Amino acid sequence: MSERHVVPIAQLAVVTGGKGRMVTHALGSCIGVTVFDPVARVAGMVHFMLPNKGAQGTRPPVDVGPHAYGATAVPSLFRAAYALGAEKERLIVCAAGGAERSGGEEGLRIGARNWAMLRKLLWKNGVEIAASDIGGTESRNMSLDLVSGAVEITSGGVTRTIHETRKAS
Repeated sequence: MSERHVVPIAQLAVVTGGKGRMVTHALGSCIGVTVFDPVARVAGMVHFMLPNKGAQGTRPPVDVGPHAYGATAVPSLFRAAYALGAEKERLIVCAAGGAERSGGEEGLRIGARNWAMLRKLLWKNGVEIAASDIGGTESRNMSLDLVSGAVEITSGGVTRTIHETRKAS
């Protein structure tokens, strides 16, 4: 049986040489980001909920920690991957979430603000997104295969692959 690493909201995980899958659930306006280095076999994921601490119009629960905010969580994800031997030039980055949900956040456009912050942060650091599944109104789950680097999205009972990693030579 393969391992399953669950990454909760406002958390991140990075492994090397892992087997199984890393998964995060209920990406509504939150965004999940995966990184995968096929040579070093380093894989990681973060699930952040807001673009930055003190984002206008948002009041997170008490102290949710630095991984709740994309502006601090994403750099932490990259630093943790580099510490395990990943190299920026080889990292395959995927993202999912950023939906605009109805209810308490109407008009705040948190999903769109999360996505804009992520794109800007990666652009400023010269990192490209290999694949994404962003926007809409549906929540989704995201999983990363720790051996192949394949990224799957499940939404509305349907699972589809948004990125498949070719084997490193």
